[in-house]
Amino acid sequence: MEATKVRFSVSSLSLVRGLVSPRGFPTRRGRRHYSLQPPNARLNVPIDFSKSPLLHHTSQSCLTNPELSPSVRASRTRQMNLFQAVNDALSTALAADERVLLFGEDVAFGGVFRCSMNLAVQFGSERVFNTPLSEQGIVGFAIGAAAEGMRPVAEIQFADYVFPAFDQIVNEAAKYRYRAGATGMNCGGLVVRMPTGAVGHGALYHSQSPEALFSHVPGLRVVIPRSPVQAKGLLLAAIECNDPVVFMEPKVLYRSAGSASPLILAISFPPKRTLLTHTIETVEQVPTTSYTLPLSKAEILRPGTDVTLISYGHPLYTCSAALAAAERDFGISVELIDLRTIYPWDRKTIIDSVKKTGRAIIVHESMMNAGVGAEIAASIQEGAFERLEAPVRRVTGWATHMGLVYERFIVPDVASKFITSHPPLQFSFFCFASIRVFQLLTLLFVE
Repeated sequence: MEATKVRFSVSSLSLVRGLVSPRGFPTRRGRRHYSLQPPNARLNVPIDFSKSPLLHHTSQSCLTNPELSPSVRASRTRQMNLFQAVNDALSTALAADERVLLFGEDVAFGGVFRCSMNLAVQFGSERVFNTPLSEQGIVGFAIGAAAEGMRPVAEIQFADYVFPAFDQIVNEAAKYRYRAGATGMNCGGLVVRMPTGAVGHGALYHSQSPEALFSHVPGLRVVIPRSPVQAKGLLLAAIECNDPVVFMEPKVLYRSAGSASPLILAISFPPKRTLLTHTIETVEQVPTTSYTLPLSKAEILRPGTDVTLISYGHPLYTCSAALAAAERDFGISVELIDLRTIYPWDRKTIIDSVKKTGRAIIVHESMMNAGVGAEIAASIQEGAFERLEAPVRRVTGWATHMGLVYERFIVPDVASKFITSHPPLQFSFFCFASIRVFQLLTLLFVE
């Protein structure tokens, strides 16, 4: 796997700032004051994306995807991270359709996460441009452009900042076609992109997951991709879609590295020559040609017979690690499903799976109260009640704000140990204690 190495001189930068000692070790000032994985952890460890079964590590694996058209399956692939796949999708859409526009805060400069890097140079400042720092204005302008037949892609710098534009999205974009009646007016073709979710150190205003708020609104589609292949295909489908789409990109996945330990301290002597080597590796093979993936269609990532595990976005990797541990320790078969589209979501795939397995666990990063999991659980109770062998369970973020040092305790993670002391729990949930020990301890007492 190809890797790009970037070297930083510790003596000229970190030593001056007091972040590391002359021998290259972090000083008190240089320590990170946000939460990390526990020391000596067996399960709560960084995800090694180079080995994740949820990603296509070879061209052959990528191009055998049955959702791709025959022409795409005959094409080539290239390794990309998620932000590169988003950039590739935007470049593809801009090249294919002159009606596509891209704008937002700092978009012309590449954006905070570099998703629009070089697009302003390639397609010109009339189609890729910066806007004032006004989310309400960005989305209001996008709605007007879409109503006039354009295909605008509006970027909100962080999902946490979308709330000033909430009125425009909910009261204007979502209602436009309904309000226009038989006149045929609509703002289909509108896409509102935003980075979402926890990132490890985002705290109150850079860690929120507001997808449930938009899933309450008829007239919108809400999409969250899990990987580079999904990001490119779903974003191109969203741009082609004739409904307004809220496209939420898990920002922690933008630069997901292929290695679990991308940072290497290369210490040499004399100390002033100490170097910090940072290796950035690409993560998935992605088709280079244009392609779309179906909206409102869930994907069964791993078939199983004993329990259905439902999630979307970044928590899918936590689920994958958890089910691997559970299957290894307890010999169970877990069916893992990626929703992909949060609203309108694929009820049939979920209900059919739960009817087969008899058990369901829903995992998402956002809060439990009135969350996506609540809607799915209620629908399972309505559509598969007679097949259920146990109550539907939710493993989600706590109903609290995202404190900087508490982030790893708030969002679902792989637990530091299994709960093995309660036979009814083991039977009904196959001791799925590999997802967040605290919540499953609560389930233990409930049982």
